[in-house]
Amino acid sequence: MIQLLVLAGIAVFLILRLKNVLGTRDGFEKPPVTDQSTVKRTSGPAFEVIEGGPDLDITDHVPAESDAGKALAGMKRLEPSFGVNDFLTGARQAYEMIVMGYERGNLAEIQPFLSEEIYESFVDGVAAREDQGLTIEAEFVGVHETELMDASLDPDTNEAELTIRFVGMLTSAVRDEAGDIVEGSLTDVKRQKDTWVFARIMGSDDPNWQLVSTDG
Repeated sequence: MIQLLVLAGIAVFLILRLKNVLGTRDGFEKPPVTDQSTVKRTSGPAFEVIEGGPDLDITDHVPAESDAGKALAGMKRLEPSFGVNDFLTGARQAYEMIVMGYERGNLAEIQPFLSEEIYESFVDGVAAREDQGLTIEAEFVGVHETELMDASLDPDTNEAELTIRFVGMLTSAVRDEAGDIVEGSLTDVKRQKDTWVFARIMGSDDPNWQLVSTDG
């Protein structure tokens, strides 16, 4: 019995000492404080990481936050393969083809790239020349300038319209029934300015843009 009492007394003594050293734990405790001296600090300016960034394919032509810029961004969302620079390259080629098709009266070749209204106006223009016995002899020299003037996108129909300003260089002479030049020149290069509007339903299977206006 004496030994048991001694052991019990020792146990009580040890428990009291441990309690004084460790304390008691009640409820939620604060997380341990990190020693700030051990935190590695980096020197130099802080850089903000910006994901994405401006689309240069758009901002090279119009401000991103302009109505035209937002329309172009919408076109790209509907059709990721669409590119403004690619379109302008194609527009330059279409401009030459359409101008020369009209000058020479070869409307069948350019009809797929014309709206019905523009095609009918071209037909009337060529017919009027033929009725007067006039023919046009022309040579295309090149496109001096191609500029995107405006862009719009109909949110209901997904129809996109791009307004392009061209400055073309060509020689053009009008001959009468006798073959005499009555207007223009075969050697003098003239500068022709046009503002055209091309339209297309974005996301459609038909890849062709159509000329819908020749005066912007």
